[in-house]
Amino acid sequence: MAKYLASNNATFLAVLFSFLILFASFEMQTVEAKVCSKRSITWSGICLNTGNCNRQCRHLEGARAGACHRQGWGFACFCYFNC
Repeated sequence: MAKYLASNNATFLAVLFSFLILFASFEMQTVEAKVCSKRSITWSGICLNTGNCNRQCRHLEGARAGACHRQGWGFACFCYFNC
């Protein structure tokens, strides 16, 4: 009787573990689009305010986002688009 219960518990745990692995694999299949960056074509001058860069990239260039990044001796506004 004890061997029968032990084998039932082991089988139950194995099946439960298999379902958990299967469920986790379905959860991980969400993929976001890749993001590419390029220098803003509407920004002029040095970029010191990432918020303004972000706003300009989204509204004037149709980008997902924008941010100031170091380029050469100064900072430039870069926009992020879906690739």
